Amino acid sequence: MTTPSALERPTDVPLPRRLAALAVLLPATLLAFLPPRHIRAVLGLLRRGAVPATPAQAQRARDALCAASLRCAGPKGCLPRSLGAALLCRVGGTWPTWCAGVRVVPPFTAHAWIEAEGSPVGEGVPDGYFARLVVVAPPSRPTDR
Repeated sequence: MTTPSALERPTDVPLPRRLAALAVLLPATLLAFLPPRHIRAVLGLLRRGAVPATPAQAQRARDALCAASLRCAGPKGCLPRSLGAALLCRVGGTWPTWCAGVRVVPPFTAHAWIEAEGSPVGEGVPDGYFARLVVVAPPSRPTDR
């Protein structure tokens, strides 16, 4: 999954946040090997009890993943980057909307990203640029099961 982009590697991420990003990177990378329905099931379990992430919280998590991993910062790292950012948000008690889908304009490339408050986080594209095919949104109530 990828979309053409030139990502910059954040340099202002504090060391503890980078270490936390490294800690979730292995589980995120392993999750990326699963079929989409299994990814959705695992993320559905992990989001339980979380509150929706704000755009700032989601951006901090995404930045930490990009700072900790060159692969996540690259144009072909969208799946582990988005999964890792979602997991990092969850460590902090929040949950962004995790999405996988395609661009709506040719070429129709696959992509994975996170959203907060209905907008893609850190993607540099307008709302509606991607069509969502798989979505794991925050629970409607923190006690949803």
